[in-house]
Amino acid sequence: MAGVMGWPVMHSRSPLMHNYWMAQQGLAGTYVFLEIRPGTLEAALRALHPLGFSGCNLTIPHKLDAMTIVDEVDDVAKKIGAISCVVVRKDGSLFGTNNDWLGFIGNLKQQQPGWRADAGPIVVIGAGGGGRAVCYALLQEGATEIRLVNRTREKARIIAGEFGGPIEVVSWEDRHDALDGVAMAVNVTSQGMVGESALDLRLDKLSKSALAADIIYTPLESPFLAAARERGNRTVNGLGMLLHQGPPAWKMWFSIEPTVTAELREQMERSIAGD
Repeated sequence: MAGVMGWPVMHSRSPLMHNYWMAQQGLAGTYVFLEIRPGTLEAALRALHPLGFSGCNLTIPHKLDAMTIVDEVDDVAKKIGAISCVVVRKDGSLFGTNNDWLGFIGNLKQQQPGWRADAGPIVVIGAGGGGRAVCYALLQEGATEIRLVNRTREKARIIAGEFGGPIEVVSWEDRHDALDGVAMAVNVTSQGMVGESALDLRLDKLSKSALAADIIYTPLESPFLAAARERGNRTVNGLGMLLHQGPPAWKMWFSIEPTVTAELREQMERSIAGD
């Protein structure tokens, strides 16, 4: 047993993905929605062991609160500042980590096999939880220059200060010019998601050879990616980030590492497109 805790949570595509793997691996198990109200997370997490769960994923708004609830937080989650995956140990204790960065990198490497973090400067737009995970991932992969753009400059400054390395904070008003000469541009804000306004970013300074990436997967093609594709840029959406953070969780929960297949991706795409 495993599941995803959030509020709301019924929109999540995680059960579709994990139950596909249950069938793929021939396991007698299930992955369920766990709709947990804010303020009740600790009771829910402590109930996992007596209910026979191997672990769970966390989504909004629980990723930060879990940091003070689980019994052990690994260095990755501490650095990113959020927990996306909880492991229930045999003695009932809870271990927290963050696999979002692995999902981001795994997606890029599958969709763009020749991608390299050190190919040139990278613009990251957004300094929330997604921004922290993406910056951590890029630094782990050897990025030589990250231009971090955020509406609230102080949030970006905090990440740059905590992470160290080649992170340059760029003011929001300079975001258009920050695209000049980059090898990749990544949107890690919610701008462009279904129900949100599009990301306000002109792409005239973006090289045609640059890769455009988004961590959004509803819709499958955000306005940012659509604009980049129309001008000839390669694009990668956020669906694979969800897909690729799954196998590391399985390895910890079940000592099995499932594969991200083309069939699974197609099933997920059909489900999202059907909304």
